[in-house]
Amino acid sequence: MDSEHYHNPYTGQTFFGFFLVLCQRLWLFLSQQLSFADIASDEIQMLVLIGISASAGLVGSFLVLRKMTMLANSLSHTILIGIVLAYLAAYHGLLKDSYEHGSPLNMQSLLIAAVVMGVLTTFLTEFLTKTGKLQEDASIGIVFTSLFALGVILLTVATRNAHIGTEVVMGNVDALQKNDCKMAWVIFLMNALLFFLFFKEYKITTFDPGLAQAFGISITFFNYLLMVQVSITSVGAFRAVGVLMVLAFITGPVLTARLLTYDLKTLLISSVALGAASSMIGVALARHFLSVYDMALSTGGIVVCTITVIYIAAILFSPKQGLFVR
Repeated sequence: MDSEHYHNPYTGQTFFGFFLVLCQRLWLFLSQQLSFADIASDEIQMLVLIGISASAGLVGSFLVLRKMTMLANSLSHTILIGIVLAYLAAYHGLLKDSYEHGSPLNMQSLLIAAVVMGVLTTFLTEFLTKTGKLQEDASIGIVFTSLFALGVILLTVATRNAHIGTEVVMGNVDALQKNDCKMAWVIFLMNALLFFLFFKEYKITTFDPGLAQAFGISITFFNYLLMVQVSITSVGAFRAVGVLMVLAFITGPVLTARLLTYDLKTLLISSVALGAASSMIGVALARHFLSVYDMALSTGGIVVCTITVIYIAAILFSPKQGLFVR
């Protein structure tokens, strides 16, 4: 009996069998017969993806309503530079405690680098729009392609011996550790706290910027704060899904929720719930394909496909705006 069969209770389970085992283990955990130390790899993947999708649902709701999704797409790619620079600093011993699980990784430095790149991307975009008199989409295109290209160059040239290229760009769910669960949920709690504290400010700057200015609420400040949150959320996601697929987590559940409700609070809750449900279904499907068909598919990719299928179903069957309802 190999190590996976011995340690992982989900080995060999089908889609529905996965949820049966999950319910059994959840009951054992709630009855204190199972501890966090006994968590299985599938459960780590599920917890991380749920934390990522929950954070993405919160920040994505305001991004979609503010029509800033293209800037978020730009951010999710340009933070690649920050990630690579943080890895380089750790790899060459410039940061303390730079090695975790045999690879150069320092999450504090990654978060700082992401925040810096998020602010820089937002600043350059606004600078070109306001000072350079370019259209916003043109500014985003220039900043996005330039910084992402620089990140790719750094990734391919300067990190050949660091072995981080595929993980950063595409993610690696199988490499997730228990610490990734903690980080994903800390980022979610941080986002939830910020939106709770500044809900009124976010709401008024989103729907009525003119009134916000009359009340002395800085639209620029909350734009930058939102971009910082997007950057941190993207860093929390890159280990699992990479910098390329995170935009689907940010926009997909929100666009689906908008077909179901017109209320902002309900939109936020629905976006989080849809993202979490897609994550659970994605992990279960990945295990199903591995058990039944011996196909090791990308869990992150399956989650994104699940988000897409749910969105298409909402387009067709939404009780408010569905095509069949019309």
